[in-house]
Amino acid sequence: ECAKAFHAAGSRLVLCGRDSEKLKGLVQELCAVKNHRKNPHEPHTVVFDLSDTKAVVNAAEEILKALGHVDILINNAGISFRGTIVDTGLHVDKKVMETNYFGPVALTKALLPSMIKRRQGHIVAISSVQGKISIPFRSAYAASKHATQAFFDCLRAEVEQYDIEVTVVSPGYIQTNLSLNAVTADGSRYGVMDKTTAEGQTAAEVAQVVLNAVGQKKKEVLVAGLTPCLAVYLRNLCPRLFFTLMASRAKKERKAKGS
Repeated sequence: ECAKAFHAAGSRLVLCGRDSEKLKGLVQELCAVKNHRKNPHEPHTVVFDLSDTKAVVNAAEEILKALGHVDILINNAGISFRGTIVDTGLHVDKKVMETNYFGPVALTKALLPSMIKRRQGHIVAISSVQGKISIPFRSAYAASKHATQAFFDCLRAEVEQYDIEVTVVSPGYIQTNLSLNAVTADGSRYGVMDKTTAEGQTAAEVAQVVLNAVGQKKKEVLVAGLTPCLAVYLRNLCPRLFFTLMASRAKKERKAKGS
């Protein structure tokens, strides 16, 4: 959906992902779109796995060689997690962190020197409300998003002198396959569409928020309903109450699952 939004706005796209067939399908879909401001640029595709840092560096080199520079980098890949901390193998924590944190960091670092050289660029990190608050049974995911928030906050301060913008977008629940593809404590696929995910904002709505945030050069955007937003403020202003509510939530979830 971000690709569709930026393509409609006239951007020249580089689409990255692990599945070459899906990328080809997206290119065909984008090129078939009829609108009043036809985008003359056919999207460029680069296939690689974000969790493979060597592949990330090679992909960045390929992108710069093909197009010369990157104006806007949107770090959007992610994997979620469901499970208890006590039952989760360390390899699962590492897997989530490789995709959600080290991958975006590696890609950002690979493209950053060229942005600094041009003194121009905009880096976007799609984080999560869980980069600001942690909820039970999401430990690996929340930890990766907390790390993402911290890294890009530091980056924003460091690259301001080069006129490079950094935006962190923190959505709540979005209608995607995130929960279906989440990993569990043993690394297997969760395979369940959570009710909260199914009832969340549409991906198209969030993509428009991302597009607008880039256009307005916003440093941070919280894209969530009233309850998640209140939880973020509650965590900072009244942490004891927040911790009590999270403990109660954990108890209810355990009871619901009969564990």
